[in-house]
Amino acid sequence: MIEFRQRYGPWALVAGASAGLGAAFAEQLAARGLNLLLVARRQDALDHLATGLRSGHGIEVRTLAADLGRPDLQAIVRQFTDGLDVGLLVYNAAHSVIGPFLDQPVEEHLRVVDVNCRGPLLLAHLLGAAMAKRGRGGIVLMTSTAGSQGGPWISTYAASKAFNLLLAEALWDELGSRGVHVVACRAGATRTPGYEASKPKPSRVPLLEPGFVADRALAALGRRPSVVPGWFYALSAFLMNRLMPRRMAIRIMGRATRKLYG
Repeated sequence: MIEFRQRYGPWALVAGASAGLGAAFAEQLAARGLNLLLVARRQDALDHLATGLRSGHGIEVRTLAADLGRPDLQAIVRQFTDGLDVGLLVYNAAHSVIGPFLDQPVEEHLRVVDVNCRGPLLLAHLLGAAMAKRGRGGIVLMTSTAGSQGGPWISTYAASKAFNLLLAEALWDELGSRGVHVVACRAGATRTPGYEASKPKPSRVPLLEPGFVADRALAALGRRPSVVPGWFYALSAFLMNRLMPRRMAIRIMGRATRKLYG
């Protein structure tokens, strides 16, 4: 725990922190002794989480209620982190659009790009620069197994997750030589409020627990460029990405998503 705090502390910023995976990351980082900067849209949810983390772990927690797709995101985060030694960034926030591509307003697709692509790019550039200058730090970008191939009915979401995966893998090499560890967490379906709010139909596919996903992502820091939590999703990713023809993998993803939401 002390070694973790020395390498990635004393402050960590979790974007998309109010519930689900973001809250799980916050809990695990607090248990490791890091002070937290929590960013999400809902102030009430942030306040509730922050109160529990302060009382449960004796750490300092600061919150910022902000939409991670807003145009001035980098400026407000720069002000929020001013004067603090932020050694770890976890970008968990995501927006998704489910359904046929042409049936959804283009504004919704662009919001996916703003939250899922522009947001992590801006924060990785802003906070990563200070980490590289100090010669230590870490960045966790939450991506998805959906980003491994085209995803019919979640086309823009899947594309955004491919962006995060490739960005993290590139930064793993670029920033690793400067003491900054970067990892992409390629999570499968996870039991979060966001997933449940999408109202999927019952499925035999196992759901991952947020705490397990957060633990696997943090354990992979400094060890590999990306990680797929859970044996089922790791095996599925291997089969889909290494053994199957790409067009078959895309068709399978399309059928699965239509069955889940059609």
